[in-house]
Amino acid sequence: MSASRSSAIPAILKTSQGTYFYYPLDQWEGISRESLQRLPFSIRILLEGYLRNSAHPRVSQQSISALANWAPQATHRPILQFFPGRVVLQDFTGVPVMNDLAAMRAALVRLGGNPEKINPVVPVDLVIDHSVQVDYFGIPDALKLNVQLEFERNRERYEFLHWAQKAFKNFRVVPPSSGIVHQVNLEYLARGVLTSSQDGTTVVFPETLVGTDSHTTMINGLGVVGFGVGGIEAVAAMLGEPLEFVTPDVIGLRLTGKLREGVTPTDLTLTITQLLRKHGVVDKFVEFFGPGLVNLSLADRAMISNMAPESGATVLYFPVDQQTLAYLALTGRPTELVEAYYRAQGLFVMPETPEPEYTAVLHLDLESIEPSLAGPKRPQDRVPLPQVKKNFRSSLSKPKTERGFGLSSEDLGKEAEYRSNGYRETLKHGAVVIAAITSCTNTSNPYVMLAAGLLARNAVLKGLRVKPYVKTSLAPGSKVVTAYLEKSGLDKALSALGFDVVGYGCTTCIGNSGPLPQPVIEAIESGGLVAAAVLSGNRNFEGRVHPYVQANYLASPPLVVAYALAGTVDIDLTQEPLGVDRQGNPVYLKDLWTSAEEIEQLIQDLVQPELFASEYADLYSANPQWSQIQSPSSLLYEWNPASTYLQEPPFFENLSKEPQFLSDIQNARVLALFGDSITTDHISPAGNISPTSPAGKYLLEHGVPVSEFNSYGSRRGNDRVMTRGTFANIRLKNLLLGGKEGGYTIHFPDGEVLPIYDAAMKYREEGVPLIVIAGKEYGTGSSRDWAAKGVQQLGVRAILAESFERIHRSNLAGMGVLPLVFKPGENAQSLGLTGREIYTLKGVSQIQSPGGELTVQVTREDGSTFEFQVTIRLDTPNEVSYFHHGGILNTILLNWL
Repeated sequence: MSASRSSAIPAILKTSQGTYFYYPLDQWEGISRESLQRLPFSIRILLEGYLRNSAHPRVSQQSISALANWAPQATHRPILQFFPGRVVLQDFTGVPVMNDLAAMRAALVRLGGNPEKINPVVPVDLVIDHSVQVDYFGIPDALKLNVQLEFERNRERYEFLHWAQKAFKNFRVVPPSSGIVHQVNLEYLARGVLTSSQDGTTVVFPETLVGTDSHTTMINGLGVVGFGVGGIEAVAAMLGEPLEFVTPDVIGLRLTGKLREGVTPTDLTLTITQLLRKHGVVDKFVEFFGPGLVNLSLADRAMISNMAPESGATVLYFPVDQQTLAYLALTGRPTELVEAYYRAQGLFVMPETPEPEYTAVLHLDLESIEPSLAGPKRPQDRVPLPQVKKNFRSSLSKPKTERGFGLSSEDLGKEAEYRSNGYRETLKHGAVVIAAITSCTNTSNPYVMLAAGLLARNAVLKGLRVKPYVKTSLAPGSKVVTAYLEKSGLDKALSALGFDVVGYGCTTCIGNSGPLPQPVIEAIESGGLVAAAVLSGNRNFEGRVHPYVQANYLASPPLVVAYALAGTVDIDLTQEPLGVDRQGNPVYLKDLWTSAEEIEQLIQDLVQPELFASEYADLYSANPQWSQIQSPSSLLYEWNPASTYLQEPPFFENLSKEPQFLSDIQNARVLALFGDSITTDHISPAGNISPTSPAGKYLLEHGVPVSEFNSYGSRRGNDRVMTRGTFANIRLKNLLLGGKEGGYTIHFPDGEVLPIYDAAMKYREEGVPLIVIAGKEYGTGSSRDWAAKGVQQLGVRAILAESFERIHRSNLAGMGVLPLVFKPGENAQSLGLTGREIYTLKGVSQIQSPGGELTVQVTREDGSTFEFQVTIRLDTPNEVSYFHHGGILNTILLNWL
């Protein structure tokens, strides 16, 4: 095997499976096994990518040495090139990714190029999991009926993906009703190591990946460095482009002790999310170590890693150890090569392994964890179980700007009567109208799923029933979950309480909670009630779960069942009964809870390798509806001009081979002025489309009845819908309107109040550029690239915020939208910005390298002016290049010419 003078030299690794080559981490000049031991394991994984790709033009000897000499504290971190080994997609984000690739092929043909150049060069898996909705629930046929509706609504999208799996190499589609992408990735797709052919030999290397879903980090629990990116960055990775980011700080989280009786891994996960968000880990890696690791199963670790985006971290990494190998063996995957490779590289953790050096070390005693929920509006807002009632009641009167509901004293006592089929009950604020066991965060862990089944069994034995106004659902992340629940008989107890399987997908967690029964809606509306949802998901942002539900709490699956029985969050489950038994005696949560010993014994008895082998044996052929789809076998896709689901994206219109001339942004208006924690759900909602919204009106004008609107997420292949849906969240608060909820703004100078889309189009006709001003944590949440594509299509040239979340800032740069941040200590309020001014951004035309500053000139309504400085958040040379070419997709396409 040959190597250039500046390239790393591979070594030989022999196993019973054959001979492999690998790139030893300590073979580069200046790197020793002793110096490697001080590096965090996640940094060592990145270093291996550098060594293996040392002949790549973007990798230099200096960059390898800089990474090998990573220091815990550094005033300057160099730019890093990351070479992911594979890519995972889900259908909400994957359809626009493949649509972009199809459009790139079409554009390349128009420019005289070869369309076959546009093809993934790394393995890509797309799991269809985001489209099934909970239309039917609480009946045995719910799964069958929901799947039928799913195919009726999404046939055109599925036909497109069926075409794509034939048109593109290295691209596989996991059919609908198979499971949730991250759980399927954890249980089946991931292998721990990857191999590639190089000069006639087989090279083995650590598995790394990126995915178009922020919870891709779940795979960190398996010892795989992987994280979420926007679809536009995923396209780059699929086409072989290394991804650039600033070499991260690495925070060590030292775990000690063991979880107490009555505490679940969900409680631990919510605690870690709160801890890390409070510490501040945006753009940082977090790595776990310490004696407490042995007390966490791999499923526990995966739960924690899943919620990396809620904590703000890029990855929550658990190094490979014996637990990793045991899980691979349990799920039917080979372990010999994984163990041999990680041991050879010094990447395998054992009790005697020296602890690495970290930028900072946090400590957490597992024995200190207590039962908890998180909410009612953010996943990092953990609430101990005894304080949920107090938390909810205080949130009712808190101002909306402080994450409350802003009720007056008169409104606090409102109530309404629920009537259905002869049943009557008075509902008050906090009535639980949705109780959903959902999301791979929890359904991947047998401990909490069996705990939910056991609690349901105990409740049924005592004669308890779920309140009739509660919409219940169970959406496992894989069919393995159903298999062990059926094997235990606990599926019957769950079904008796209304928790029938409704689908194998994200459902309520992504906002696909489906319609509420009309009597429930009438009660909420007539009483002006703040209704509640309790779900085992990872996100509870405003407007995400359901438009009629304002208070959303994340909880473990057994607590979801408990709150469904209680029917309200306005209760202290540690002190108050959640129901009465057949004899009229009060029943408390403690009466239904099962011991950890019983749960662990069930796991040992039920969760066996044959379950995984059986359920994944026919993964790609098990869905007959998918297999029967007919799609063309063509290199180029033919878009239907009448389609409301798929249109050729507009991003390559007027594409020039020369970089566009950058001019300063002059006389811009503020399209919207926001406070803190504006999420990508606020910017580009995934769920319900209102018929009175610009997107709803567009669909109605094109002959689509309201019953067939589907969701924003399902229509991401159509820019006409998505641009109109940008900033259309019903809970969005534009401070130009004093915090009024909904996707509205003021058009200046005439002062007309308009939907944000309509105002943007009016500004476009007038030739007025636009900016958006926001507070801290702008772009928190999902890795949806339409949150960046949408603002670009609205004509927004720059976003000025106090801080950005990692993925969204990168997406903005990738779409040619300029991310800017206020100087420390400054914000819109301190500078007296009202959003009614005229803004000129000076220095845009001079941007040639990462970082730097530019001047913002503000002209007030009275004609007076002032200036302030802001920091440019184009962090890498690639991002500067993307900005000059109008985005990453344009840059890549031009490079192919």
